[in-house]
Amino acid sequence: MGFAADEAPKAGYRRSAGSPRGEARRRELLECVTEDVAANGLVDFSLRRAARAAGTTHKVLLYHFDGVEDLLRQVVFKLRARRIDNAMAAAREASGHETLAARIRAVWPTLLNEESRLSRVLDQAIGLAMYDPERHSDLAREASRQYLPVLESLCPAHWSDRRRREVAEMILATLRGFLLERLTTGDAPGVAAGFEALIRMLEREEAAGG
Repeated sequence: MGFAADEAPKAGYRRSAGSPRGEARRRELLECVTEDVAANGLVDFSLRRAARAAGTTHKVLLYHFDGVEDLLRQVVFKLRARRIDNAMAAAREASGHETLAARIRAVWPTLLNEESRLSRVLDQAIGLAMYDPERHSDLAREASRQYLPVLESLCPAHWSDRRRREVAEMILATLRGFLLERLTTGDAPGVAAGFEALIRMLEREEAAGG
């Protein structure tokens, strides 16, 4: 997977942080670049490609962002937020969503059926973190920081903070594994069987009380 990092921020570039007008412009640029990445993926992502997508120059992007890796992190964050919003909407709209197991069952189809381009980009981001952890480990760490609080919020309110975190960690790791298995092997029946086992495990965890 190619990833250009030849445009490090230059000394002397002024940052737009703190200015309402500058912040609005930064959000506008970020939205343009995010849509480009959603459509075309992360392969050969660079500051110059991002500038073309935003209709500006790479120097303008360096005024608003701290280099190509900062821009990449913010793009991936926005795309993950989109995935989370879709999943939480499904959880809220599902009937019988009073249990954790039912909520996870409602969320799962959105992860399987979400726009393939979005899923591909987020998989590529995790791939970058695995391929070059020295540069891109934040892409994986920030994924957990985004997903875990959401999964904890789906757990029963009377559970302790520790128990919610433990179960959320287990759900996140298991669903990640299922998605990777489906992507790499195409074994949809096997993934479906594993998911049903996860649901039964969550039902037993809730039935245990506490």
